[in-house]
Amino acid sequence: MNVYDFDKTIYDGDSTMDFYLFSLKRHKKILALAPSLLGAVTRFYVFKKGSKTEMKEVMYRFLRFCDTEKDVADFWKTHAAKIKPLYRERQRKDDVIISASPEFLLRPVCDRLGISCLMASRVNPQTGIYEGVNCHGKEKVRRFREVFGEAGIEEFYSDSYSDTPLAELSQKAYIVKGDSLSDWKYE
Repeated sequence: MNVYDFDKTIYDGDSTMDFYLFSLKRHKKILALAPSLLGAVTRFYVFKKGSKTEMKEVMYRFLRFCDTEKDVADFWKTHAAKIKPLYRERQRKDDVIISASPEFLLRPVCDRLGISCLMASRVNPQTGIYEGVNCHGKEKVRRFREVFGEAGIEEFYSDSYSDTPLAELSQKAYIVKGDSLSDWKYE
């Protein structure tokens, strides 16, 4: 099996940010949350306080203003075109997507692409509260092992070296930059 990260790997951009901006255009009330989001981002990235999960939960409060199921469906009508040709050329039936993005956001496009195995962050689509741990770094390995045990990965693709724990499980790993692939550089 081949395993892929999602954002900036098979999707050209950050799907969560794109969905946030898409929702903001539809639901202007989301703007009322801008001060708390700015505070959470500053706290996490500037002052290095709190967790990424806590910061993201503040951002995901915008979901309270959305009709999430409908908005996600409408979002993928226009944004599915951002799936990179790089992925479409390599796609196999047993592909696995492992992403820190919310599962509720990625499930519809994975279904559309015929990807049956998706592991992503479990976020309540109405409240934005995590139902578990952010699916990032070593958590991706834990989730992979939970489903596949000691099975190996033939090829792994990601845009970020934060995914080195998964790359280390692979026979071959690639770093994705735009539409280019390079061999993974282990430190």
